[in-house]
Amino acid sequence: MSHAPFIWAAYSIGAVVLLWCAVAPLVHKKSITRDIRRLIQIEESSRDSNS
Repeated sequence: MSHAPFIWAAYSIGAVVLLWCAVAPLVHKKSITRDIRRLIQIEESSRDSNS
């Protein structure tokens, strides 16, 4: 009985998880940066209307 399929599957799953752990923060950083920029614009426009 060969254990090769199990080993290849385990390494493949591990590689996918490690790749996701590396890529997910980059995706979240972009969306967080976009949200912060939008909030800054809202705050600036509210200051302009109050002045």
